[in-house]
Amino acid sequence: MRKLIVVLVASFLLLHITGICQEKKEIQLKDIWASGVFMPEMIRGVSSMNDGKHYLLISDTALNMFNYKTGAFVGPLVKSKDLIPDGFDRPIGFTDYVLSDDEKKMLLQHDTESIYRHSTRSSFYVYDLEKKTVKPLSANGKQSLADFSPDSRKIAFVRDNNIFVSDLETGQEVQLTHDGRSNEIINGTADWVYEEEFSFTKAFFWSPDSRKIAYYRFDETAVKEFQMELFNGLYPEWYRYKYPKAGEDNSLIQIKIHDLVTGKESIADIGAEKDIYIPRIKWTQSSDWLSIQRLNRLQNNFDLMLANASTGATHIIYSETNDYYIDITDNLTFLPDGKSYLITSEKDGFNHIYLNDLEGKTSVQLTKGNWDVTELYGFDPKSKRVYYQSAETSPLDRHIYAVGLNGKNKQLSVLPGQNRASFSKTYQYYIGTNSTANKAAVSQVFSSEGQMIRTIIDNKEFMNRISKYNLSPMEFFTISDSAIKLPDGKTVDLNAWRILPPEFDPNKKYPVLVYVYGGPGSQTVTNAWGWHNYFWFQMLAQKGIIVVSVDNRGTGARGEIFKKLTYKELGKYETEDMITTARYLSKLDYVDGSRIGIFGWSYGGYMSTLAITKGADEFASAIAVAPVSSWRYYDNIYTERFMQKPQDNPDGYDNNSPINHVRSLKGSYLLVHGSADDNVHYQNTMELINALVKANKQFELMIYPNRNHGIYGGTTRLHLYTLMTDFLERSLLKSDKALEK
Repeated sequence: MRKLIVVLVASFLLLHITGICQEKKEIQLKDIWASGVFMPEMIRGVSSMNDGKHYLLISDTALNMFNYKTGAFVGPLVKSKDLIPDGFDRPIGFTDYVLSDDEKKMLLQHDTESIYRHSTRSSFYVYDLEKKTVKPLSANGKQSLADFSPDSRKIAFVRDNNIFVSDLETGQEVQLTHDGRSNEIINGTADWVYEEEFSFTKAFFWSPDSRKIAYYRFDETAVKEFQMELFNGLYPEWYRYKYPKAGEDNSLIQIKIHDLVTGKESIADIGAEKDIYIPRIKWTQSSDWLSIQRLNRLQNNFDLMLANASTGATHIIYSETNDYYIDITDNLTFLPDGKSYLITSEKDGFNHIYLNDLEGKTSVQLTKGNWDVTELYGFDPKSKRVYYQSAETSPLDRHIYAVGLNGKNKQLSVLPGQNRASFSKTYQYYIGTNSTANKAAVSQVFSSEGQMIRTIIDNKEFMNRISKYNLSPMEFFTISDSAIKLPDGKTVDLNAWRILPPEFDPNKKYPVLVYVYGGPGSQTVTNAWGWHNYFWFQMLAQKGIIVVSVDNRGTGARGEIFKKLTYKELGKYETEDMITTARYLSKLDYVDGSRIGIFGWSYGGYMSTLAITKGADEFASAIAVAPVSSWRYYDNIYTERFMQKPQDNPDGYDNNSPINHVRSLKGSYLLVHGSADDNVHYQNTMELINALVKANKQFELMIYPNRNHGIYGGTTRLHLYTLMTDFLERSLLKSDKALEK
């Protein structure tokens, strides 16, 4: 303990000495949520050109082309002033764009509106780079998911749950499906739960030869509806959509393949069992074969199948079974040889890359070790190397690597912290972005061997700007306790960070706010630059609150067992770890153990509510934003992946539902929700309120009308963070004597 105090005193003496020369500014909430003071410079709209030597970046007035190696500005590919369709008096802009494969046309979105959290509909326009013309994609209503064919001659899109194809040469628009109906049949796009939990919205895919389109057909007729009240006038409106809660019926899925030349359509054979998931489909290198990924309802049996595009007949080329569950990623990559593919798996206890053949006969593990591959960037056929990101050096850091098909790997990134890469199409260069917990992102161009060529963005001006504020460094540490064990009985440390008050005095007693998310595979403790919450935490530190975050058991980048030990018991071990954290902090000489609070959003709101109830003796204050109050109320794909069905695991659902622990509540509790949250339904908070009232427990409540899970729009975030700051000042800073020994 004395060593820790000496280190802390030394570091803050240094900060104090270097800051004597000028008065430091205090952070205000308006700086965070109502201005661009804390907005670092970022790369916008970066994409590689086909030649692999040039890339595109969005500026305010143009889509500009640069040379990877020299940084030379080649010129604007598109100027904003050229994007004025007939009848418009101003450009439509290119905040989002899609370039055709021949790089002669561009798709642009205009007048975009939300459907669900991730899906939208827009008026799409096609810009011809050679003719300098801007034309609407369709005159028959807004479109979704517009996508060029590989030969750049056609564009497919979805409207009103049906798929359409527009011929760019003839202007003819053809409707491929006709049975799409709201809340019944969906073609070419995902239903709500697939969009949210399997992370895709676009559910149609062009074949490599541009002749066929493979697509999902969702029949959600049997899926129960959820309804939300929207307050938009004298009489509120009801919004209804299909949302399958845990244990309830899903959409019935078909995978269809439509031949645009013959007009014929085949249906892929995905098996006799209908209560399954198809989390991904993807064309192989051949237009004759479509890959289909199949999961059982419990998501612990996985099959990779190939479907004959003409007949729909399928055969399995890879299978995997897991004692817990299998995560779905976008890492499946078919190699140009047409004979093999890359896939990632946790089957050896950590997530690694495997090279398999399409015959299902051979499999070679390319990466090995007690660390996780966190992203697969792609395969360079010229060098025969696979590029990926991993947590090999530490769960806190990410580095970029290349591995040959012989299993020999090379670390490309050298800077500590979080490293990400965006490769050129030829894999000759990549734009690497590096940040740390205390340094905003730097973006640089590297060779494929990891040699730094030049800097695009250094954010020096931003770092100089924020240096004028009274900030404290984010510091990493670990929490050790005999109660933190893995299934084999071995103890394990938890990774954590802290932000101490700028004028930290180890002879004083400080309150603590613990920030938690804690969901399966997530991380809040990484050596990476944060943003809004980071500066809010700094502001709280300026007020005299120590801010801490801990990655509990169940979080990611530490192998399968650490991540999956919460299986069937979400909330149990995570809450135990939060209680252990509070006890650990209470023993520190400079912490007031009677004033430890906790804050979380979504899964974090679930965790903060469990902490203030099951851990009522350790936590004096809690903020829960958009919390799950019972996994019975949440969607089935996410929930059953970790909990199985409620019919089969009732105790797992109920033993760690905050609703069943509200009688233990002692401290101050702030509950916040958006009334139009289509993800974690407002119902969760309503049921929690019922339980709190029944138990005669007082609490504070804020409902944001018509706000979704993100609770934003206009001044909403400023209002929310003002509310939470005021609550913490009252519940954690209520006594002036608290900062005295």
